[in-house]
Amino acid sequence: MSNILITELKNQGPGDILGAIGGETDIDPGIIGNIDINGSRALIEVNNGKAEELATQLNGKKVDHSRVSVRNIEEEDFKDIETIYGYVDRFKQLVELERKEEMREHEESIRTLSGQQREAEGKAILHLRGRDEGNALEGKLVKFMRQHKGEPLPETEIAVGDLVMISRRDPLLSDNPTGTVVQKTNYSITVAFDQPRSFIFDKGLRMDLYVNDITYQRMKDALTRVEEATGRLADLRNIIVGLRSPEEPEKAEVDKWFNKELNESQKEAVAHSLGAEDVHLIHGPPGTGKTTTVIEVIEQAVANGQKVLATAASNIAVDNMLDFLLDRGVKAVRVGHPARVTPQLQNHTLDSLIEENDQYRKSEELRAQAFEKKEEQEKFPHPSGKYRRGMSNTKIKELAEEGRGSRGVSEDKIQEMARWIELQNKIEELFEEADQLREEAVNEILETKQVICTTNSTAGSELMENREFDLVVIDEATQSTEPSCLIPITRAKKVVMAGDHRQLPPTVKNRKAADKGLEDTLFERLAEKHSDIKNMLDVQYRMHENIMAFSNKQFYDGILSANESVKEYTLEDFQLDINLFDNNLTEILDPREPVIFVDTAGRDAAERTKQGSTSKENPEEALLVAKMADNLLRSGVQPEDIAVISPYKDQVDLLDRKIDTENLETKSVDGFQGREKEVVIISLTRSNKNGNIGFLEDVRRLNVSLTRAKRKLIMVGDSSTVSSHEVYADFIDYVREKGRVIEL
Repeated sequence: MSNILITELKNQGPGDILGAIGGETDIDPGIIGNIDINGSRALIEVNNGKAEELATQLNGKKVDHSRVSVRNIEEEDFKDIETIYGYVDRFKQLVELERKEEMREHEESIRTLSGQQREAEGKAILHLRGRDEGNALEGKLVKFMRQHKGEPLPETEIAVGDLVMISRRDPLLSDNPTGTVVQKTNYSITVAFDQPRSFIFDKGLRMDLYVNDITYQRMKDALTRVEEATGRLADLRNIIVGLRSPEEPEKAEVDKWFNKELNESQKEAVAHSLGAEDVHLIHGPPGTGKTTTVIEVIEQAVANGQKVLATAASNIAVDNMLDFLLDRGVKAVRVGHPARVTPQLQNHTLDSLIEENDQYRKSEELRAQAFEKKEEQEKFPHPSGKYRRGMSNTKIKELAEEGRGSRGVSEDKIQEMARWIELQNKIEELFEEADQLREEAVNEILETKQVICTTNSTAGSELMENREFDLVVIDEATQSTEPSCLIPITRAKKVVMAGDHRQLPPTVKNRKAADKGLEDTLFERLAEKHSDIKNMLDVQYRMHENIMAFSNKQFYDGILSANESVKEYTLEDFQLDINLFDNNLTEILDPREPVIFVDTAGRDAAERTKQGSTSKENPEEALLVAKMADNLLRSGVQPEDIAVISPYKDQVDLLDRKIDTENLETKSVDGFQGREKEVVIISLTRSNKNGNIGFLEDVRRLNVSLTRAKRKLIMVGDSSTVSSHEVYADFIDYVREKGRVIEL
């Protein structure tokens, strides 16, 4: 008994498959055994040694209305195939759950809130008019302004780089156009569209902050590529799904270090990354120079003549790598929407570089000609409906040449339709030639660069299609879902990932998807299964050793050490005027003491939940934190050196209103991951009689909180509530021993 595999089915059954075998091949359907259909695939038993012949004859033919791919499968491969398909199907389902959740949240907001309410929340702008601003590489540019000239736009969350939807009457219509914000002023927002609709140049328009659906599609496309992989990608795929183990990395010999400041653990990580055959992991706890290490890996690979793709989940992380690489003299380019790139790096984007390319300029000239002809074309009737009357384009042109009408259509109308067709043919030719020149320009630029930097999602864009890289480096890999990481991995011969799975995982909105594994990262899964492909960085350069020590013991097995340059960091170096501290805050703000826990258990500082919210806030705690921030500022700490963070969005909003100081950041703990400040004040918020701490139970959130501060860490919370969790209780005990607990 042999087997064949049929793919690309669309709801066909066993009868359809047997019918296709009987109708499309000369093989007797009677030799077919069991037919096992799973979604778009079917595994089929074939007797009499005819599997190879049947696969050859049926491949590319139609089963019912679906053109299918067919190949012969060895019996021992069955189990592997089921593993691969099981992996792909599972993650496609999880991605779809997450996509639907994001769409649901968006539509729910539009459905339940009026346009005025969404505008007040900063998620929509009403009463707009659109004006054509021409074309750019990003697409068709349209500037949106208030209908009344000179009226400023309202306060809004909509920012450069965001995806927005334009509607006229119903914001829930499926064909409302979406585009990317490329410029924002107090009076206008300019948006780039791939496929605009004519009504966007009218009045009475509404702009909504929208869901970026293309990222989900790219994840699904990557999963399909993984499923159908051959060659090198198939090798990597088999490691990812667990069909084989990665080759144990041999430590490469490095003749010359580009960064002379690397410590031994960083050099070890670089050498093993370079020596790896398949995949290598760099585990970088807070402040250990993970990105610095990654940059050295890239520089070494480039020096060895390798082409590198460097990615991360967020634009900020990608820009950070690009900035490092440019400083090191590496020929790097940023691919992605220029609106999402920091201004100082704009000149190093593909969009900026291509403006100087001759081929691209020719492409734009042809595109402009095509649009001129489209404008001319609008003067003539489209040959459809009542005018076409079954006539082909060829027939219409013949009639025009003969100077006569037909089927009740006048000669004049025939001439006009023929002109429309003539213009359409020319427009298509111009666009085709423009696209070809544009592609040549893109290739010309990308081929001259040693490193291409993109987000994980953009690695799946058309610009990156059919490109393969000797090395793909994914930074912040533990903040990327597995399908997100697969997008750049499908372009790789070898993969190096850097991250810290002891900090927060990627944000997953759909609880079912998170529970079924979308929140679990590829980095963590491989690190736990293959410890031999991981290096951990062990020297941190961020914080005082007492700020580091608890997380070091709790999350990193005591491996970390503080570099001499930071181990005794305190606010004493800032020479603050402590006489300006309020008397009741002097002990808390003491510049000599780096770790403080302010206990509100003896104070009336209960948490509360706002109506209609699932978040928490604590007004008394917010007031206390605001006073601390004010005292620090008054004594000489600069606003940009302070961060106030909380696990809860409503508490962050409350703190933001109470502090209201420019350049002093108030952020959620999750939003502050990867960041650092000289002083960090943490408002835990939870205070209740039941010891309920909600999602503070995920102690990775505590780890992130504790490792942001360089010189002073102040945590404010109710010990009687948070000590219901042993790790928080242990932290308070640690502060009693190594820092200072202040009971209010």
